[in-house]
Amino acid sequence: MEHPLPNPGKAIEINGISYFHAAEVARVVGVSRSTLTRWRQDGKIPAGYRFRDGRILFKSEEFEAVREFALRVEPVMSKPLDQ
Repeated sequence: MEHPLPNPGKAIEINGISYFHAAEVARVVGVSRSTLTRWRQDGKIPAGYRFRDGRILFKSEEFEAVREFALRVEPVMSKPLDQ
């Protein structure tokens, strides 16, 4: 399932750069805000930027990095059959 960028109407433009609120990014990729916060704190996704009102904002390319991380698929490490 393709996840588009957040609604451009919900972007905040600062000096010609569009930023998206963390809640909107979390909604679009299908995770909770607390999961997004944990991923940020663990360094798994970009930290984003803190706006003057305390909200965390992500640039479009950072949103893409979050989306890629949220949709990653990793192989399962299986146990050898002789165990």
